[in-house]
Amino acid sequence: MIWLWIAAALVSAALAALIVQRAVSAAQAPLGVNPALAVYRRQMAELDELAERGVLAEGERRSVRAETGRRLLAAADRGEAPLERSGPAVILIAAAAAPLAAFAAYLALGAPNYSDQPFKTRLADWRSADPQTLAAPQMAAILRVIAAERPNDPEPLRQLAIAEFASREPTEAIQALHKAIAIAPRRPDLWELLGQALVAGGDGEADAEAQDAFRRLLALDPGNANARYYLARARIAGGDVAGGLADWHALQTALTPSDPRSAALARDIAAVSSTGRLPAETSPQDASVGAPQIQAMVDGLAARLQANPDNPAGWVRLVRAYGVLGEIDRRDAALASARHRYASRPDVLAQLNAALASPPQPAPPPANAAMSPPPGTP
Repeated sequence: MIWLWIAAALVSAALAALIVQRAVSAAQAPLGVNPALAVYRRQMAELDELAERGVLAEGERRSVRAETGRRLLAAADRGEAPLERSGPAVILIAAAAAPLAAFAAYLALGAPNYSDQPFKTRLADWRSADPQTLAAPQMAAILRVIAAERPNDPEPLRQLAIAEFASREPTEAIQALHKAIAIAPRRPDLWELLGQALVAGGDGEADAEAQDAFRRLLALDPGNANARYYLARARIAGGDVAGGLADWHALQTALTPSDPRSAALARDIAAVSSTGRLPAETSPQDASVGAPQIQAMVDGLAARLQANPDNPAGWVRLVRAYGVLGEIDRRDAALASARHRYASRPDVLAQLNAALASPPQPAPPPANAAMSPPPGTP
């Protein structure tokens, strides 16, 4: 690192010397010379050259040349002097004072005795730290490494997408979700996250790509509320107000009265019915995504499995999620319950063993994310 600073200092010194040399030359030039005269003379010479090349008509050349000549004579009559210039000594003092002042400020405010902090060292420190203390970009850096270490596991990519959104990096989040879907194309939670990510990047509206993601989601989860909401909204935005409202009414019937999304949907229906136009986007959820929210989502999956345990894919996701969160005791307890329930299902046991093979990792970050998580997914 010291050689880098030496090289930078040498380059800076060379540039400073060049600037000082030019400044001294200008300071030593004869005084009383009006720089405007040289400009007008050059313009007149250029006019003659353009006329000789046939680019400028003779009439135009005479007209412009006469105007330039009048300005040349006026400038000569005024006898304008150039700006007052400092002598070479003043220039040299100013050039030397600037780096000396910067060096003094660095000694007073900088930290020259601090050792270098390579990225690998910082990454190792982050991985051993409490995830709740990490910023979203730090957690995203961790999850990128985890995803590279586990190229066949979509879960780190899914959580990386959430961390990237928390870091205000929507493009990287969408890329992570595409990679996760390539690994597990039949996971509805991945399609839901992708659709919501695209909506977030489209100012609350579902473009063609987002609509395709939601349609694929409905093929896997026909009752998904988020997909039905946004596809109906897209119909209204496309001019099919009656069809979109019909879809929203059907969705409202499917939602329970206690569902917080029901009231927001009712307001949207009323607004479109009265104005024929879409209101501001009021998606079913608009919450920050961070470590506490992800933990709550995992706990919600565990609670649903307790109420409705006949869900092999849910048990596999729960075991994998606990492993990624680093909650080994809860992972082992969930694994034991799932193995007992599906002792006669070798295919499910194989998936559970594959989920168990994922090494435990820290949880995603506490951050102010812009993406709303799909309800009921870890």
